[in-house]
Amino acid sequence: MPMRLEIVTAERIIFEGEVDVVVAPGGDGELGVLPHHAAVMTTLSSGDLHYRIGGKDNHYIVHGGFMDVRGDQVVVLADAAEHIDEIDETRAEQAIMRAQERIAAAGVDVDLDRAMASLRRAQVRLNITRRRRKQGVV
Repeated sequence: MPMRLEIVTAERIIFEGEVDVVVAPGGDGELGVLPHHAAVMTTLSSGDLHYRIGGKDNHYIVHGGFMDVRGDQVVVLADAAEHIDEIDETRAEQAIMRAQERIAAAGVDVDLDRAMASLRRAQVRLNITRRRRKQGVV
C-alpha cells in the first residue's frame, strides 16, 4: 500500500504523488518512512532525499526545512530542493570556488555566514551527484 508524498518549496510544488518509501536527511540523521509510519515531525538537513515508486528510486537534493509524517501522508517543506538530474557538476564546482574566494576575503564586505552556507550547499550538491553517478543512479 503506497503513501502520499508532497515535496514543496516556497517557490513551487516539486513532487506530489504516491510512493512506496521515503528516505530523508533528518536533522538527527537519515530517516526512512514506510506506509503506516508513526507520526513524526523533524527538521531536515542538507542532503539526499529519495523516494521509491515500483522499485525505481528518484533523488532530490534538499537544503533544510521540515518533514511531517502522519499516517500515510508525508509532507516535505524544503527551504530549497532540486532533482538530481538538474544539477550541473561544473556549476557546482564553480559555486564551491566562488564561495571559497568569498570566505578567503572575509572582512572585506563579505557575509561570512552566507558564504559558508553557500559553500556547504554546493559541496552537498556536488558530493551527492558524484556519488549517485558512480552508483549509476544518474
